Amino acid sequence: MATIGEEIQKALEKGKGKGLLAVDLRMLIRKNEGFKEQIDVFLARDKTMQHVDLFHKQVERLLEGEPVEQILGECEFLSHHLKITGDVLIPRSETEELVALISEEVPKYYDPRNYLVCCDIGTGSGAIAIALKSLFPNWLFTATDISEKALKVAKENAENAHLSISFKKGDALEPIIDSNMALDILVSNPPYVMSKDEAQQSVVDYEPAEALFFSYNNNVYEKVFRNLSKVKKGPMFLAFEIDPQLESYLDSLMEKYLTSYQKSYHKDMNGFTRFLLVYLYE
Repeated sequence: MATIGEEIQKALEKGKGKGLLAVDLRMLIRKNEGFKEQIDVFLARDKTMQHVDLFHKQVERLLEGEPVEQILGECEFLSHHLKITGDVLIPRSETEELVALISEEVPKYYDPRNYLVCCDIGTGSGAIAIALKSLFPNWLFTATDISEKALKVAKENAENAHLSISFKKGDALEPIIDSNMALDILVSNPPYVMSKDEAQQSVVDYEPAEALFFSYNNNVYEKVFRNLSKVKKGPMFLAFEIDPQLESYLDSLMEKYLTSYQKSYHKDMNGFTRFLLVYLYE
């Protein structure tokens, strides 16, 4: 039987020119062979691979464009291992940056040790809510989504992380309004991909369209800004992940619906305008 190192090399040769990544192969092997971390795969290069047939089948799925996270049924998000299915968007590194940005900016406006009422709109796998709740355990968190299937995944992820998060089904702020909640913090990574041409084919083929694509006629940003007065009882902090092309559109929404606010746009690690932070005064 071949060693782990030999199987990796054979897979890379087979996938040459097809976008096959060594890191994806290591992720598969880590789980298949029962290693705790990817570094263990490097250290075990000379050991015999125990699950060769499974690995070969998974490599074929990678070559067909299926994301490694969906093959594994899980992903890592800021040290949290989250269940992933075809019903939720795979969390990206940019969203990890959003969580980090929020953790840096919120203390400028609130004492983060307080019992702040927070909502994650369009929670998907629950990644943002879970990461923030783990960082700020006193925050009272509600997460919403229009997809019952996505909420089921998010609930399971929260339970596995032993975190108390309330989940509600509904579009944008509707379930928050229906619950007569007053928010201190609102976070959202809504659908913002402008067209299918801008998305990788594997994303289009394997991830839910309703969590991906932006529409000027029906989008979360407009619904949130339009209805903020119904969930605002005092100062409020908002954080969004965005497409760089939406900056002028978002400016127009804020000018239309908001008063007494300050805004700031922030770039991601790749240099793209990716985040919008808004603070609403009393």
